[in-house]
Amino acid sequence: MNSLVTANLSCLRQGVSFLESLSGEAYSHPCAEVFNSSIGGHMRHNLDHYAAFAGGWDSGRVDYDARPRDAKIETSPSAAVSLIHELIRDLETLEEADLDRRLKIRMDDGGDTSWSETSVRRELQFLLSHSIHHYALMVSIATRFGISKFPQDFGVAPSTLHFQSAGGA
Repeated sequence: MNSLVTANLSCLRQGVSFLESLSGEAYSHPCAEVFNSSIGGHMRHNLDHYAAFAGGWDSGRVDYDARPRDAKIETSPSAAVSLIHELIRDLETLEEADLDRRLKIRMDDGGDTSWSETSVRRELQFLLSHSIHHYALMVSIATRFGISKFPQDFGVAPSTLHFQSAGGA
């Protein structure tokens, strides 16, 4: 399996591990210091992007603006875990030959909603980076609620891990 697909699968599995350690209250409680957002809000937002990708990559059109925004995913850790397992199954179907398939994506930038050219590979890079960014925000919220245990390397970019393993600061 391609390392980019593997990295996305690993990232999603980290999310499962993190969610299984949280109470429903910790998951859905807003944090005033982090834009009044919740762990669940960030997880739902993140999973919406994966769901849009999974729902469109095979047809060649991924519309990130047509995300489900299911409130249950935002308030129920178990619902989010179920969705993650579905997304993992979808990503596991990707083969090496799929990565360079051309896609069109759409994402509202505040004015232009045109379709852009991209590839499955590039969108997997985006999803991984986007996930890690939101995982880091979830850590910020969780620590403010006294949570201090996280999956190893949760919210840390692979490039940072490589830099650190090579002796970087």
